[in-house]
Amino acid sequence: MYALTPFERKSFDLFNAFHDFENDFFGNTSVTKFRTDLKDDGDKYIMEAELPGFEKGDITLDITGDTLCLTAQHKQEKVEKDKQKYIYRERSCGSYQRSFDISAIDADKIEAEYKNGILYLVLPKKEACKPETKRLEIK
Repeated sequence: MYALTPFERKSFDLFNAFHDFENDFFGNTSVTKFRTDLKDDGDKYIMEAELPGFEKGDITLDITGDTLCLTAQHKQEKVEKDKQKYIYRERSCGSYQRSFDISAIDADKIEAEYKNGILYLVLPKKEACKPETKRLEIK
C-alpha cells in the first residue's frame, strides 16, 4: 500500500500518512473537494475558494445555524448537448460541497465575490463579549 512519491519524507507525518491511506483505499478523493485558503486579517477572515470553470450562478452559499455550506454544481444539460462529439471526457458534471464552522463569525455581515475562478469571502469576526462584573452585598 505504499505509493511512489517524488520527494523523500524526512520524518513521519501523521496527516500525510492518513491522507495516503485515504487515497490508496478510496482512490484519489481530491476530485470531490475544492481548495480553500483562509487568512486572518485582524477583525475578519478572508477565505479564497478555488472554483475554476464554474459560473456565478452555479455556486450557492447557505448558512444553517453556525455552519456555512458552499456548494458548486455543473449542470447536467450542458454536458448532454455535446456528449457524442467527445472521444475522451474527464471533465463531467458533478457537484462539490464543503461546510465550514462560522460560530465565531458575524453571519449577517459576510460578503462574497466571485471572479476569475476564485470565490472570495469576507468573514467578519464577532465582537468579543466582555464578561459583566457584579458586586454582591454582604449582609
